[in-house]
Amino acid sequence: MKTNLLLSNKYKKLGWVLLIPSFIVGVVLLLTSFEVLQLKATVPVIYANGFFEDSIYFGWYHTNIVPTLVGVLFIIGGLLILFSKEKCEDEYIAELRLSSLLWAVLVNFILLLISFLFIYGISFTSIMLYNMFTVLIIFIARFQYLIYRNTKCITDEK
Repeated sequence: MKTNLLLSNKYKKLGWVLLIPSFIVGVVLLLTSFEVLQLKATVPVIYANGFFEDSIYFGWYHTNIVPTLVGVLFIIGGLLILFSKEKCEDEYIAELRLSSLLWAVLVNFILLLISFLFIYGISFTSIMLYNMFTVLIIFIARFQYLIYRNTKCITDEK
């Protein structure tokens, strides 16, 4: 099977090394209202604004970069897992991969639709923040579950 878009299997381990700690730190940040870890830095921005601040276009902004770093590491880790080959990549694994991706997108948009209909105010903004990560989370969870179930069935047959 031709899999030009997939990375080598060794990148999957790196993906897990990035994803798991960033997920844990991200949950801790959410539970503590982003106050527990602070790393202030001045970063370049295209656009920034605050409640009581002037808008900044193409300038520098002083902020806590921990949430940004955690989000970037989570996304990179998730993408490395998503785009890394399995040890035995065949047509069936490709079918599981496609099925998991379709399933993740469908579930994500169902959750988004429910959010649009029933969540309002600042809570909706938080939901939209989480929604950036749900496709990756759902895909990885579904694909790994299908791989686990598939290998368990093969082991049980032997």
